[in-house]
Amino acid sequence: MNDDELMAGVRRAFETLDPVPEDVLAAARASIAWRAPSATLAELSHDRGGRTAAGVRGGTGRVLTFTGPGAAVEIEVADNGRDREITGRIIPSSPGVVQVRHQDLPPDGISARAESAGLFYVPRVPAGLVSLVFRLDDGTSVVTSWIRL
Repeated sequence: MNDDELMAGVRRAFETLDPVPEDVLAAARASIAWRAPSATLAELSHDRGGRTAAGVRGGTGRVLTFTGPGAAVEIEVADNGRDREITGRIIPSSPGVVQVRHQDLPPDGISARAESAGLFYVPRVPAGLVSLVFRLDDGTSVVTSWIRL
């Protein structure tokens, strides 16, 4: 028996005795569609949960800052029942398309337009793990790390 035959036997045993749950397989398949290989990664650097942002009227919201090489994203997340509303800006200012990635949404699920000042608003985002992808008009992309909203 060679290595390939041995590994095939081990694979069959695991498929029979401990199969991978279908939702895990679906999430793995969806993650391929979520890839943005040439995008700059902006990782979470500040999470000011429950505090009102400076200059914002109304109740408390969660303010998040994502930073990466040459780019930053600031967002405020407000609860709206089961959904969330995201208001934010990309720094430096640039127009483009903002896409919300979420496990319960198709890969092209929710998107909005960032205006020339970099400001954007995305209503009705489901609660859960979320990442934002910015496809800017200058051809560059920025993707945020995943965060639970």
